[in-house]
This record gives sequence, C-alpha cells and structure tokens, in this order.
Amino acid sequence: MISWIKGEFICSWLNNQKNFLLINCHGLGYEIQTPYLIDKDLNEQLTLWLHYIKREDSDSFYGFKNKEERDFFRDLLNVKGIGPQIGMALFNKYSLNDVIYALSTDNRKLINAVPGIGQKMTERIFLELRNKIISKYKSRQINNYVLKNKDELETLFEDVKIALNSLDYSKKDIKTTITSLLSEYRIDDASNRKPQNLPTFEELLKRSLSLLEKN
Repeated sequence: MISWIKGEFICSWLNNQKNFLLINCHGLGYEIQTPYLIDKDLNEQLTLWLHYIKREDSDSFYGFKNKEERDFFRDLLNVKGIGPQIGMALFNKYSLNDVIYALSTDNRKLINAVPGIGQKMTERIFLELRNKIISKYKSRQINNYVLKNKDELETLFEDVKIALNSLDYSKKDIKTTITSLLSEYRIDDASNRKPQNLPTFEELLKRSLSLLEKN
C-alpha cells in the first residue's frame, strides 16, 4: 500500500472538471488526481497523502494535503454507491471542516448540494458515517462549531448596533451595551450549547434596550 508521496512538482492541469498534477519522485512521474488545483513553482517539493486504486485496466492515485482528508476519503468509499469521483467532488466543493460540521449538525442540504449525491445517497452517508465522524473528529467539530456560532453572533450584534443607532442612542451607550451583550453571550464551551440556544435578533434587541434603560 502506497500511503504518501514526496517529490518535485512538475505541473498541474484541469481535465473534465478533474484536477491532476504530476510529481517527479526518484525519476518516475506520478500522475495524481486531487480535489483542488495545486499551484506550485516548478521543481518545488510537494508531499501528498495518497489513496491508491488498482483495477484491471488502470492504476489511479488520489492525493490529499493531509492524512485526515485522505482517511475521510477512504471512509466515504466504504459507503455503498460512492466511488472515487463522488468523493473527490465532495472535497472539491467543501473543506473537511465543512463536511464534519454538516454531519454533526444534520445539515443534509450541504451534502446533497454536491453533484452526484442525491437524497438517498445523502441519507446513506449520514446513516453510515455521522456517528463515526463525530467521534473521530470530536475536538475539531467543537472548535468549528464555536467559530461558526461566533460568526453568527457577530452578525446579530452588528444588526443590533444598526438598530440602536437608528433609535438615536449615543455611540458611547451603544458601545457599552454591545460590550455587555458580548460578555453575556460568550460561547466558550460549545459542548454545552446547541444551535437553538443562540439568541435571536429580537431577543438581543430587547436585552440591549433593557440595558440602556438601566444606564
């Protein structure tokens, strides 16, 4: 089993919406399909984690930037009906973090949006991989969850700031109120919070008005 390869990058190209590159390893040129177009300077050293598929009429290499991506690709191939091109299409559209987040939050629409993955295959992926992936990448899933929740909250806070500004509150009072809200709704422990626990815009605005009245 060939697990990884390190060699000189020769060139990369796109063919039928598939990304390929050529690596010179000890005088042999390895043609490898990747889910992303890798742009490197000529003769620069490149390391890829590989999945190797041998068939009667061909030998195929699929390369990834890290071991986690390669291993998840292998997990995908164990799902009935998923071949290497569907697996590559998933990585071509989303990062591993995106896929882990989708599986851990039951976001079937994200997976179903990948060309070649219909509703039945999406259900099969969730059925066979969800628990395994959440357990395997628990720490990464939590960190990614925290980042996404923080992004959502920052957007909500910005909307509240605009609303308060339209109500003619002073910039100083608005800043003080937003700081208080940020302190109240910190998300430091994602394991104890769920998406539905995030405040709504109406809740944040009501809370901010309450704080302003006390000042």
